[in-house]
Formats: sequence, structure tokens, C-alpha cells
Amino acid sequence: MATLTNWQASADELKERGVRLPTYDVAALKQAGVEQPVWIHFGGGNLYRAFHAQIAQDLADKGLLTRGVVVAETFRPFTLDEVYGPYNYDILQVVMNADGTLAERVLAVTAGGVFANSQRPEDLARAKRYFESPELQLATFTITEKGYGLRDASGELFGFVKQELKDGPEHAASSMGIVASLLLARFNAGAAPVAMVSTDNFSQNGARFREAILTVANGWLEHGHVMQEFVDYVSDEARVSFPWSMIDRITPNPSPETEEALKRQGWEDLGLIATPSGAHFAGFANTEAAHYLVVEDSFPNGRPALEEGGVIMCDRDTAEKADTMKVTACLNPLHTCLAVYGCLLGYTRIWQEMEDADLVALIKHLGYDEDLPVVVDPRVIDPEAFIEELLAKRLPNKALPDAPQRIATDTSQKVAIRYGHTLGAYLAAGKDVSGLTYIPLVIAGWLRYLTGVDDKGEAFTPSPDPLLEQLQAHVAGLRLGEATAEIVHAAAQPILSNKEIFTVGLYELGLGEKVEGMLLEQLAGPGAVRATIEKYI
Repeated sequence: MATLTNWQASADELKERGVRLPTYDVAALKQAGVEQPVWIHFGGGNLYRAFHAQIAQDLADKGLLTRGVVVAETFRPFTLDEVYGPYNYDILQVVMNADGTLAERVLAVTAGGVFANSQRPEDLARAKRYFESPELQLATFTITEKGYGLRDASGELFGFVKQELKDGPEHAASSMGIVASLLLARFNAGAAPVAMVSTDNFSQNGARFREAILTVANGWLEHGHVMQEFVDYVSDEARVSFPWSMIDRITPNPSPETEEALKRQGWEDLGLIATPSGAHFAGFANTEAAHYLVVEDSFPNGRPALEEGGVIMCDRDTAEKADTMKVTACLNPLHTCLAVYGCLLGYTRIWQEMEDADLVALIKHLGYDEDLPVVVDPRVIDPEAFIEELLAKRLPNKALPDAPQRIATDTSQKVAIRYGHTLGAYLAAGKDVSGLTYIPLVIAGWLRYLTGVDDKGEAFTPSPDPLLEQLQAHVAGLRLGEATAEIVHAAAQPILSNKEIFTVGLYELGLGEKVEGMLLEQLAGPGAVRATIEKYI
């Protein structure tokens, strides 16, 4: 029997079991990191626990990182208090191999955590102290795309953001406001350079991050809270860089299946931990074997040897092409397709959908026929090989407990990139998009999903989305077996014409009416979703 909380006491037993353990002085590395890290990570969720912590541990095992990573949260302290603290900030990484075997590794490279929020003044002060030190080289982020959002669907600043800009840095409460206040502390302490690295899963993440920080900085300037010199500091990428990146590793929430498998092995303290939102954490993080992280090599204060941890370092253009390949063509659009149709067809696991011939045909048509033709090869990853690996090995992996319901989260924030970008690429190449079939079919499926009624006619709860209430209000009048073309148009038109959601005008492209027609077909009655898919594949 073994526990993660005291894994060192069972080191010999764990090694015999094949669990990979740290090879460095764990206590020394943690102490050095708590005193002053060179690397801080914001958003200590499952992706960090399964991926970034592995990269850092690979470096530590090679003697290339001697200070542990500090995890920071800005929204709520739940993960620090309930997930990290009880395990001394250690993590059991569980790689779910396609053959059903588990590759386990104790990741002990996380030194500690801070809740960088005024709700905990001592933690916030410590976070500022970390940022004041010129020894800090980089801060990485996995806070989800909405963590960078400062504006509503109409492009207006949220009310709480306007208030935050008016009240000034000492009252920062949003993630972007808090991060800007930490950069202000760094500026006031001597303006040392630093890299602010978004590794969140959306295109041009570095540009979006920089824009958000500059929005806050300029807002504070307008209200007299900061000097122009601070705005100049965060504007200068030779001092504060915002590298672009592409990240890819399917990391589901910890699952009951993994929990049970670990119990059978003799792990005693790795039960699931429910969060206030209903998601789950655990002392373990389950993930797939495949992983990719491509990062623009722009680190004005130096950096750890990230390439020794498997990170592909490159220029901005290459990072953008790699991200565009993945996010707009070879993975994310297929994932969203499986997510919305999986929910409508009653699936709870992605691998189950990969045994559905109709859905497999649908995502193959989507990926090969409509996405790949406009993808630019980034050279560091082959697009066709990437999509082939996804379809043949990654998505069908029965050991990976990923759910369409997880992937469907925040879809309104994703469709512009996952589909709008590809449409834009067709237009830029002078190609007509009115003949496309599968992109419109996915968009129609998403609108059908928003009704909250599955293909059997039974109600289900859509996944969280910041625009869910607004979007569902538009489709509230749609009923199975009762919809007409006029009713569908009235429901769909406000969504499909919203360029904050799609970035392109679907009606102007000749696709709005096509989406409406496909949605009408899916509303014919129970079984109409399946029948519509079969019709078009």
C-alpha cells in the first residue's frame, strides 16, 4: 500500500511497481522555488498537472531546473487548498496508454502555490514579491480562453472591468487585472524583463494576452493610476514578451475508472475531489501519451532549457502555423464536432463515438475534405500525419476517459477560431465557400445542441458557456416536430450573424441559409439528428 502524501516512504515499493520517481533533491528544489521561483504558472488545473509539471520535472531530473515551479490562482483558491495542499504539491501523473496500461510518475517539481487575490493579502503580497525579483524569468498560463476576456459579445468592456479600471491596481480582481498589477509591481521594482507565456488552447494566444494587459494598463493610465512609462514597459516586447504558442495534450478530468485502477494497485489516497462547479480533481492527473507544445522563443530575461523537456522552440511564424494547423483544422474542429453531436446522441466518452461509423465518417470529411486543403504546413509537425495519429490512435483510445461534455464547454468562445478561421482561409485563397457541407453541418449541430434536447427528445444540460443563457434565449422557440423555416430563421439569424462569435458573416458567405436548413432537418423529430448526419456523409 502507498500514499501520494508520503510517497517517499514507499519509494522502493513504487519503483518495483514501475512508478517513475524524481531523481533530484525534492526538498531542496521545493525550498528554492518557494523562496524565489524562476517559473510561475497561473492556473493549476489538470493540464498543468499532466503536462507543464512533466516538462519542469524532466528539466529537474536533468539538473536543468533547480527551483520548483510556483502555481498561482487568481479566481478561487480551491485547487491550492483542496488538491495541492493535502499532497504537498506533488502530483501522480497517469498516462493512459491505448493498450490499457498505465504509466505512472510522481511529479514533485511544484514548490508551492499562491492565491494572488486581495482576498488573501499575504498571498498577494508574496506574488508581488516574486514578480519584483529580477530572477523571475517566465510566467506560463492555462486559465482557459475566457480568462483573458474583458469584453462582452458586442465588444463592450464588461461592467466589472470598467469598475476595475476606474478603481485602479489595488482593487484588481479579474485575472487580467491581477496579472497587470503584478507587472506593475515588477515595473516599480526596477522594470526587469519577463516572458508572459499563454499556453491556453486558442489561436494567437500571445497577441490576445498582450492586448488584454494593454487594455488594463491603458485604462489605468486614463484614470490616472499609472504613468505612461508603465504602459511603455508592458508595450515593449524586448522587456515584457508575450510569446505565441500551440499546446496539445488531451487531458480529461480525473475519472472514476482511473481512480478504481489506482485503488487496485494499492494507492490509498487518490479519490476524486469534487469542485464547486461539479468538475473533479484528484491527487492524480490522467492524460494521453501524445503531447505537443510549440512556443515562440521570445524570453527577454532568459529561460530554462525548455527544449530539453520536449518543447519545440521556434519563431513566431512557425508557432502560429502550428497552432493554426491544430486549432482550426486537424484537432479542435473535429473535437467540437464530436462534442456537440456526442451530447445529442447520448455519448459520455469520446472513444465511444469513435466506434460510431457515422460520426467517424463525419469528422473524416470535416478534417480531410474541408480543413486540410487550406492548412499551411508549419514544418515542425506534419499536418496529415498529425490528423492520422488523432483518428487512428488518440481519439479511439479506450483508456482515455474523455467526455464530449467536457469538450463542449465554452463552445461559443471557440467556434470563431475552429470554423471561422478556415472560412476566412478559403476567402483569402479566392475560393467559394458556399459549397462546403461539413463545417455548416457542425454549426447546425451546435445550434441544435443549444436547445438542450437530445436526439431522443429528452432534455439534457448543456455544458457551461459564458453566452449560454443569451444563446438559449434565441433558440427557446425551437421544438421537435414543430419548427418551420421561419421559426428557425428567427432563432438562428441573431447567432449566425454575430461576428463576435464567428468573425465572418455566414449569410454574406452564402452559408447562413444552409446552416438553417440543416438545423431544420435536425428538428424534424426524434432521430432527426442521426438521419441528418447520415444524409450528408
